Amino acid sequence: MSKKVWTIEDAESLFHKPLFELLFEAQKVHRENFDPTKIQVSRLLSIKTGKCSEDCKYCSQSVRYDTGLDAEKLMEVQKVIEAAKKAKKDGASRFCMGAAWRNPKDRDMPYIQKMIEEVKGLGMETCMTLGSLTSEQAKTLAETGLDYYNHNVDTSPEFYGEIVTTHSYQNRLDTLDHVRESGMKICSGGIIGLGETERDRASMLAQLANMLTPPESVPINRLIPIKGTPLGDNKPVDDFDFVRTIAVARIMMPKSMVRLSAGRENMSSELQALCFMAGANSIFYGAKLLTSPNADQDDDNALFERLNLTPAESPMLDAC
Repeated sequence: MSKKVWTIEDAESLFHKPLFELLFEAQKVHRENFDPTKIQVSRLLSIKTGKCSEDCKYCSQSVRYDTGLDAEKLMEVQKVIEAAKKAKKDGASRFCMGAAWRNPKDRDMPYIQKMIEEVKGLGMETCMTLGSLTSEQAKTLAETGLDYYNHNVDTSPEFYGEIVTTHSYQNRLDTLDHVRESGMKICSGGIIGLGETERDRASMLAQLANMLTPPESVPINRLIPIKGTPLGDNKPVDDFDFVRTIAVARIMMPKSMVRLSAGRENMSSELQALCFMAGANSIFYGAKLLTSPNADQDDDNALFERLNLTPAESPMLDAC
């Protein structure tokens, strides 16, 4: 069977379905590919914070905006390993490490490689987000054993220039091509609430779904407006519009893990439950996402119990 090619109009037609019909379709697709009672739990750690030269308008770590963030150098390897051990003890099966760089320098690679090796030695999936990669850097990370590389497309190609000017959309796609060619799995999604239209959301999801192999992991972030950034006063996206985006992502990328990502701190239990019903089956666990607050771990445990959900007990090696 040939792979479906999604037009923007195809994706828009899903967004326009009555909500309950859309949720029903998404839940059917979800059950055909995943255990609906299992949620993958990941932990995200900032291993290098602040002073990024890029101008992403949503980001607290850009050197161009005064957000009150204290910059930090690349974290010592041992401190990263200690954080990974705690994450595993808390129930995380996947450990993600993020550095605020335009791209990693060659001098940083030995430390990055050591982190990967040590975390994998704990029996956890590994993921990193380090900015743009060259083909050689991607090969190095893959040979070291990195499982996933995160590089979000953020939004649609049409709207991207309104959010970032220091690199192009094609630059993002080039890095994703390098990652795929290296043999690593891809983690790539976007942010909802940047000021984009519904068509932009449809275009973004079509961009991801039409990759030769869609991302194994698709994080859907809800913008956290950060004072000092150009998007610091953006209004929250409508709850049901956000749920629709999760559901459409699930239908268009049936075998991908869809992660309920940034912004969960301000989501009600009921909204999160709807997102899980719509096909989200991965979350970040812990009080912090890089520099932003996240949902409380005890609250997550209580929610899982109320919804009869359980964390995946072992790494999902075929999905993110």
